[in-house]
Parts: sequence; C-alpha cells; structure tokens
Amino acid sequence: MKNSLTRSFIVSILIIVSYNTAFGQQYGWRGPDRTGIYPETGLMKVWPESGPTLIWEAEGIGKGYSSTCVTKDAVYITGSKDTIDVLTAFNQDGKKLWSVEYGSVTKKVSMPESRCTPTFYKDKIYVISGQGVLSCFNKEGKLVWSVNYYQKYNAPLPRFGISESPVVVDDKVIASPGGNVAAMVAFNVNDGKVVWETAPLNEGTQYINPLLIEVKGVKAIISHSQTYIIALNAKDGKLIWKFDFGSVNDDKKGGKNYINTPIYKDGYVFAANGYKQTSAKIKVSFDGSEPTLVWKNPEINPHVGGMLLLGDYIYGSTHDNNSKGRWICVDWNTGKTMWITDWFNKGSVISAEGLLYIYEEKTGNIGLVKPSGEKLDVISSFQVKKGDGPYWSHPVIDKGRLFVRHGDYMAVYSLKAK
Repeated sequence: MKNSLTRSFIVSILIIVSYNTAFGQQYGWRGPDRTGIYPETGLMKVWPESGPTLIWEAEGIGKGYSSTCVTKDAVYITGSKDTIDVLTAFNQDGKKLWSVEYGSVTKKVSMPESRCTPTFYKDKIYVISGQGVLSCFNKEGKLVWSVNYYQKYNAPLPRFGISESPVVVDDKVIASPGGNVAAMVAFNVNDGKVVWETAPLNEGTQYINPLLIEVKGVKAIISHSQTYIIALNAKDGKLIWKFDFGSVNDDKKGGKNYINTPIYKDGYVFAANGYKQTSAKIKVSFDGSEPTLVWKNPEINPHVGGMLLLGDYIYGSTHDNNSKGRWICVDWNTGKTMWITDWFNKGSVISAEGLLYIYEEKTGNIGLVKPSGEKLDVISSFQVKKGDGPYWSHPVIDKGRLFVRHGDYMAVYSLKAK
C-alpha cells in the first residue's frame, strides 16, 4: 500500500506540473487542474483528537457554497448578502483587504446563495454571478470589465441557478450560456471581447465547472450539456466530440442535473452525477473518432461533492436521496464497486500527499482517510461547528493549510507536520 500511495502522489505531482506548464498557472476550483488533488507535502498523517490547529477564521463573508481561491498572496471567496453576490479578499493572515459586489443571485430558486468559486489568472480574478454576469477584477478589487453573457446570448437560466466557475486558457476565459445561440463562449481576459463562440446544441447548460486538458497538443474543454458529455477545442471553440450521456442512465424518469467536473486519464473520461443517474467511463480520442462506452455503474452517483481518481480507484459518495448518502470506492479499470459504507452522510472529497479528505454535508465532520479498495479507513476526524446551512463547499489545501467554508463562515487550519 505504501508504494501504491507513493506512486499515486508522484503521478499527481507530474500531472499538476504539466498542467501549469501547458495552461499557465491559475487558481480556483478543486486545485490547479480541477481534479481535487493538491500538490502539498509535509502534511500531518494523523490529526490530534480535537482536530488540526485553527489558524484564523472569518465570519460575515456572505452565504454560499463556493470554495476558496487561494493564491500566493491572497485568499478570495464569494458570498451572497441579501440578493447581491459579493467577492471578498483576505491576505494570507486573515486580514480583510476588500469586498466588492459583482452581480445578483439567482432569483426564485432554492438555494440561491453564491456558488461560483473565483478563478485567479495573471493577477486578475474572474467570477460569475447568479444572474450570469461574468466579471473581471484586478488584485485591488477594481472592476476591469464585465458582461452579462446570459442576456447577451438569450440563454435560459438553469432550473437551480448558475453555478459555473470559469476556466481560463491561453488568455481566454470560458463561460457556458447554452441555449439556441451558443453552447460555450470564450472572452478575452483583458477586455471581455468575444474570441469565439461554440455552435449551439439547442439545449440548456448545466451546473458543471468544465475540465481543461491537453492531449497530443490539443487543448480541450470537457463539460456537460443537458444530454451530452462534450469536448471543445479551446483554440476555436469547435466541437470535437459528444457522447449521449443520457442514454446510459438506467433511470429514464425526470430531469437530470449534471453537477460534477468529469475525470480524464489516458484517453478515458469518467462522469458521475446524482439524482439516480448511472455513471459512465468512456473511451475518447481527439482525432475525430466518436466516444465509446467502456463501462457504467449506477452505484456511484455523487450529488454535489464531486469525485476523484487516486491510483486505480475512484472515490466519492452516493446520492441515495437529498438528505442521505454514503461513501463509495469504484475500480477505475473495471467499474466494479469495491465498497459502499456509511460515515455520517454524503459530501465532498479532495486529496493531498496520497491521503483523502472527506467533508460530509449534514453535520460538518471532516475525515482524514487512507485510500483503500477494501474499506473506508478513517484515520482522524473533527467537526466544523460554526456557520449554517448545508456543508456543500469543497475544502481547499494550500501551503500546508486546510480552508473550510460553511455558509458565511470560513476557517483555516494548519495541516503541517511538526
């Protein structure tokens, strides 16, 4: 097991180094490559009984479920105050630097609070409001440009509101209006002018934070529409391939919500979402060939907590119903479920230095987990008690610290080994 963990950690570091070289370093959703795997070293392998040491905390950041965006010298987070989306910046010691409004929350939907994790790229911060306004701010909190791309492209708002965290590639920031005008759009990072538009798929967008990859010199954006898993060429926005993800679902009833960023590895894409959907691993290429189904599994269907691939196993949780879920491990190669088990409730999962960090959504317990295909092996745990609402924000690890958000509360803990 020790050698397996070491190999997994080395592979994750190589992937992240490759990502930063290919795409330019950006900070935001689920780490530098959106896999949920953080390139940290020197972390504790066991926590004290009371949990890691609290370094600093902040209250009044606004309600929301977005994660923190931690850069070399600042911490950015979004939150809603009344009906307004607000972006707040702290320094690394927790001192508030500034706070600015960037739009309005989604109206007349359940859970309208802020959900966009800020994206930081080349000294600018990019956020999307609940009403579809994409804004660019400088490091001092001054607005550089903004565009309401939902209005611009006459796009229908998703049923549960906008939840996209923008991805940046080659000085283009990407947004996904969907609808009958453009499936996806690239804006110039400096002035907000349109660089390219993807032909419409004639269906609404979803709640996905897209994945950016590079294969044989092709930079591609992988995401979901209401029906398909899609790949677009980041250079010009043209559709490379699409796969009818809806066709693999065993449950054909009702509308489907696609929430979780897909996983990509070595020519294969894995997608899994809640609401009784069937997960699928598909074989893909970027030479014009159509994707093909490799295997499907109805048991791994994470709700809003995402999933990650570590070694030969996929880890995540199940969406048994809106109030309940369990934790699950699935073999990447075969699709076989290795185990499903209860641990408080469903939630989010990230990884660093070969270990898993799980954050259950009901009562705020955080567990440090040894990856295993045999069982859920929880090494240590503690509970976040401040804040209110569901614990839907994904944790972040940066510079030996764990960033945890619960509603309008944020806490920062030390993970450094002594």
